[in-house]
Amino acid sequence: MWVYPYMVTLYGIKNCDTVRKARRWLADHAIDYRFHDLRADGLSRSQLSAWATDLGWEALLNRRGTTWRQLPARQRDGLDRATALDLMLKHPTLIRRPVLEIDKRHYVGFKDDQYAQLFP
Repeated sequence: MWVYPYMVTLYGIKNCDTVRKARRWLADHAIDYRFHDLRADGLSRSQLSAWATDLGWEALLNRRGTTWRQLPARQRDGLDRATALDLMLKHPTLIRRPVLEIDKRHYVGFKDDQYAQLFP
């Protein structure tokens, strides 16, 4: 297994298809990483806030999933950063997945070509 010179952590939910694809890509390319399950392992407000600062809270918010659609309209309408972070902490499936952390830099989502550029 090739060891990337920086610590690599993949944050997600183990039964998410996109997270599975990212994990498979990392394994197929022999990238050593740590998996952090947002449901099982949790997430701190400070970590989520750091992601929101780095990526933008709008980029982190998963508006395509079932959890989003099941929220009452009053919660979905007029979101601001603080309210969005509260919702994501309460419902980890509202976090767009996966979040990849490499040397304190963050990337959200998974695409083959993006990962190929990150891991030359």
